[in-house]
Amino acid sequence: MTVREVFFLIGEGGAVLHRDDGESASHIADSRARWEAIWENRDQLVELAHSHPAGPLAFSHEDETTMAALASALGKPLVFSVVTPGGMLRRQGGADERVESEPGWADDLRRASGLPPRP
Repeated sequence: MTVREVFFLIGEGGAVLHRDDGESASHIADSRARWEAIWENRDQLVELAHSHPAGPLAFSHEDETTMAALASALGKPLVFSVVTPGGMLRRQGGADERVESEPGWADDLRRASGLPPRP
Protein backbone atom coordinates (compact mmCIF):
# COMPACT_ATOMS: atom_id res chain seq x y z
CA MET A 1 0.00 0.00 0.00
CA THR A 2 1.14 3.53 -0.76
CA VAL A 3 1.99 5.68 2.25
CA ARG A 4 0.81 9.26 1.79
CA GLU A 5 -0.43 12.28 3.68
CA VAL A 6 -4.25 12.49 3.65
CA PHE A 7 -6.59 15.29 4.72
CA PHE A 8 -10.17 14.98 6.05
CA LEU A 9 -12.83 17.60 6.74
CA ILE A 10 -14.94 16.31 9.63
CA GLY A 11 -18.52 17.33 10.37
CA GLU A 12 -20.95 16.65 13.20
CA GLY A 13 -20.96 13.08 14.44
CA GLY A 14 -17.59 12.37 12.82
CA ALA A 15 -18.89 12.44 9.24
CA VAL A 16 -16.12 12.82 6.66
CA LEU A 17 -17.24 15.73 4.47
CA HIS A 18 -14.21 15.83 2.16
CA ARG A 19 -10.99 13.91 1.58
CA ASP A 20 -7.74 14.85 -0.19
CA ASP A 21 -4.86 12.47 -0.81
CA GLY A 22 -1.28 13.66 -1.04
CA GLU A 23 1.32 12.31 -3.39
CA SER A 24 3.89 11.50 -0.71
CA ALA A 25 4.24 10.72 2.98
CA SER A 26 5.43 14.23 3.77
CA HIS A 27 3.43 16.57 1.57
CA ILE A 28 -0.06 17.28 0.36
CA ALA A 29 -0.26 19.97 -2.28
CA ASP A 30 -2.48 22.97 -1.77
CA SER A 31 -5.67 22.64 -3.78
CA ARG A 32 -8.45 24.96 -4.80
CA ALA A 33 -10.93 22.08 -4.45
CA ARG A 34 -9.97 21.67 -0.78
CA TRP A 35 -10.45 25.38 -0.05
CA GLU A 36 -13.81 25.31 -1.86
CA ALA A 37 -14.87 22.25 0.15
CA ILE A 38 -13.91 24.04 3.38
CA TRP A 39 -15.96 27.07 2.39
CA GLU A 40 -18.94 25.07 1.14
CA ASN A 41 -19.01 22.98 4.33
CA ARG A 42 -18.20 25.81 6.75
CA ASP A 43 -21.52 25.64 8.59
CA GLN A 44 -21.20 21.96 9.47
CA LEU A 45 -17.40 21.83 9.69
CA VAL A 46 -16.15 20.79 13.13
CA GLU A 47 -12.64 19.42 12.67
CA LEU A 48 -9.83 19.40 10.11
CA ALA A 49 -7.54 16.40 10.28
CA HIS A 50 -4.56 15.13 8.37
CA SER A 51 -1.91 12.48 8.66
CA HIS A 52 1.84 12.65 9.09
CA PRO A 53 2.75 9.11 7.98
CA ALA A 54 6.43 9.68 8.72
CA GLY A 55 5.75 11.72 11.88
CA PRO A 56 6.20 13.77 13.90
CA LEU A 57 3.28 13.81 16.31
CA ALA A 58 3.20 17.60 16.08
CA PHE A 59 1.87 20.38 13.88
CA SER A 60 4.34 21.66 11.29
CA HIS A 61 5.00 25.36 10.60
CA GLU A 62 2.84 25.04 7.48
CA ASP A 63 0.07 23.48 9.60
CA GLU A 64 0.32 26.39 12.06
CA THR A 65 -0.05 29.07 9.37
CA THR A 66 -2.91 27.21 7.69
CA MET A 67 -4.75 26.77 11.00
CA ALA A 68 -4.42 30.49 11.77
CA ALA A 69 -5.72 31.42 8.30
CA LEU A 70 -8.69 29.07 8.59
CA ALA A 71 -9.68 30.25 12.05
CA SER A 72 -9.49 33.87 10.86
CA ALA A 73 -11.38 33.26 7.62
CA LEU A 74 -14.18 31.18 9.13
CA GLY A 75 -14.49 33.20 12.32
CA LYS A 76 -15.40 30.26 14.49
CA PRO A 77 -13.57 27.85 16.76
CA LEU A 78 -12.27 24.80 14.97
CA VAL A 79 -10.54 21.63 16.04
CA PHE A 80 -7.37 20.54 14.24
CA SER A 81 -5.89 17.04 14.42
CA VAL A 82 -2.87 15.18 13.16
CA VAL A 83 -2.63 11.39 13.06
CA THR A 84 0.73 9.60 12.98
CA PRO A 85 1.95 6.02 13.37
CA GLY A 86 2.47 6.73 17.07
CA GLY A 87 -0.81 8.42 17.93
CA MET A 88 -3.09 11.38 17.45
CA LEU A 89 -2.74 15.01 18.53
CA ARG A 90 -5.68 17.42 18.68
CA ARG A 91 -5.66 21.20 19.06
CA GLN A 92 -8.78 22.70 20.52
CA GLY A 93 -9.12 26.15 22.04
CA GLY A 94 -5.41 26.78 21.48
CA ALA A 95 -4.27 23.79 23.53
CA ASP A 96 -2.73 20.58 22.20
CA GLU A 97 -3.80 17.26 23.68
CA ARG A 98 -2.73 13.73 22.87
CA VAL A 99 -5.85 11.72 22.03
CA GLU A 100 -6.06 8.40 23.84
CA SER A 101 -9.48 7.34 22.57
CA GLU A 102 -9.40 8.08 18.84
CA PRO A 103 -12.63 8.71 16.94
CA GLY A 104 -13.73 6.17 14.32
CA TRP A 105 -12.77 8.38 11.39
CA ALA A 106 -9.13 8.23 12.58
CA ASP A 107 -9.09 4.54 11.58
CA ASP A 108 -10.26 5.55 8.09
CA LEU A 109 -7.57 8.24 7.92
CA ARG A 110 -4.93 5.70 8.98
CA ARG A 111 -6.04 3.22 6.28
CA ALA A 112 -6.17 5.92 3.59
CA SER A 113 -2.65 7.03 4.57
CA GLY A 114 -1.22 3.51 4.52
CA LEU A 115 -0.62 3.55 8.28
CA PRO A 116 -1.01 0.59 10.61
CA PRO A 117 -4.03 0.47 12.92
CA ARG A 118 -3.95 2.70 15.99
CA PRO A 119 -1.33 1.85 18.58
